[in-house]
Amino acid sequence: MNYRIIPGVILIWITMAGPPVYAQDAKEVVDAAVRYYRGQSSVCVMDMTIRRPHWQRTLTIKAWTKGQKESIFFIVAPPKDEGNGTLKKGKEMWTYNPKLSQVMKLPPSMMSQGWMGSDFSNDDLAKSDSIIDEYDHTLEGKEVHEGKRVYRIKSLPKPGAAVVWGMQRLKIREDHILLSQEFFDEEMKLVKALTSTQIQPMGGRLFPKNWDMKRAQEEGEHTVVDYREIRFDIDLPDRLFTVPALKTTWK
Repeated sequence: MNYRIIPGVILIWITMAGPPVYAQDAKEVVDAAVRYYRGQSSVCVMDMTIRRPHWQRTLTIKAWTKGQKESIFFIVAPPKDEGNGTLKKGKEMWTYNPKLSQVMKLPPSMMSQGWMGSDFSNDDLAKSDSIIDEYDHTLEGKEVHEGKRVYRIKSLPKPGAAVVWGMQRLKIREDHILLSQEFFDEEMKLVKALTSTQIQPMGGRLFPKNWDMKRAQEEGEHTVVDYREIRFDIDLPDRLFTVPALKTTWK
């Protein structure tokens, strides 16, 4: 691999590839990945299995997203948890408990809490775009996965950003597939790590069918999300992403 530096531009020659490839801006890579796995809108059904050393349980979830800020998702099985829902609009979030017929608005600090006791936070499950605007991104290096270039990116919070993580590290493939995401605390200690596998055509695009979130310090404790189906870029009404919809959409 050879390099030639021109003011403001780095050209990289890869011997096997032939023509020069421009080094991409790290923020653009992250932004493209978030937009890719949310689409303009999406509807999906997925199984979430929470695994612990001595037990496990599986929830089936249906979720809708629109744009980069709105999402709503419900448990549809098992029956004892059916109807529990979460609505996220920007930095605001509400939960619904059908047994109590109660909607509760959650403070921003709850965004990072595990959803229904899983290792996925509310932000993770909603595929939050907060990482785009609240972090500064640096390209640390590149590698190859299944013949495609992969960007290794370090993301640090912007000064004053109200975020939980002291750092995140991502691996994003050139076709916008998020391969992994690591979450570090303020002392730069790894807390949990997400990996995606079984990349296959789903909803008209390549998409990882399996997502595994593992706790770094707890052996055997992780949560697996397995997508049954997903559709992208469909027409969804604005009324779906409202507090009243929390009480009616799941029925």
